[in-house]
Amino acid sequence: MLSFLKSLFNKDKTFLEEPDLMKKFLIVGLGNVGEKYSETRHNIGFKVLDALAEKESFTFETQKLGDVGTFKYKGKSALCLKPSTYMNLSGKALKYWMDKENISLENVLVITDDINLSFGTIRLKTKGSAGGHNGLKDIQNTLQNTNYNRFRFGVGADFGKGRQVEYVLGEWSEEEKKSLSERLEKSVEVVKSFMFAGVKNTMNNFNGT
Repeated sequence: MLSFLKSLFNKDKTFLEEPDLMKKFLIVGLGNVGEKYSETRHNIGFKVLDALAEKESFTFETQKLGDVGTFKYKGKSALCLKPSTYMNLSGKALKYWMDKENISLENVLVITDDINLSFGTIRLKTKGSAGGHNGLKDIQNTLQNTNYNRFRFGVGADFGKGRQVEYVLGEWSEEEKKSLSERLEKSVEVVKSFMFAGVKNTMNNFNGT
C-alpha cells in the first residue's frame, strides 16, 4: 500500500533537474528481476549499473517500470534504469523514462550481454540489428529505430546446440568470476566516458578492450 501511494505522488516527478538536453543521459542496463537471475550472464546490464552505483555512491529506488538512480559526472547528469519489465519488454521501460525525463535518443546507452563476443570483451555500437537478443528486439520495435547506442558486454558462447537460453540464464563460471570485478570496473569507465567524451571517442578508446 505504501509503495502504491508513493507511486501516485511520484507520478509526475522528474529525477533530473538538468535543463540542458545535451547534458542529461539515460543509461539502461538490461536484465531480469529476481534473485534467481542476479548472477546470470543475461543480467550483466544490471551488474554494470550496480558497479556504477557503488563507484559513484548513489542508490536505486523502485519506480514505474524499473529501479532508477541518478548521479552527476563532470557537469553531466544521468538517470540509470534497471527495467522491471523482464527482458522481453525492455523497450517499454526505456521509452517511458526517456520521454518522462525528456532525454534525446543520442544520449541513451543500453548495456547488454552478447554471446558473439568472448567473455569480458567490450564493444560499443551506435546502430545495428538486435542480433537475436530479445531485449534489444523489443527496444527496436518500441522505438521503431535501430539507431541507438548499445554497449555490448561479451559473455562468450560456450554452449552446445540448442542450449543458448540455458547458457545466458546460467551463472558465471568460476574462471569468469575471477575476472568479472576488473571487467565491471572497466565497464564503469566506459559509461562515464560515454557521458563525458561522447560515443565515438569511447568506441575508439574502449572497443575490443
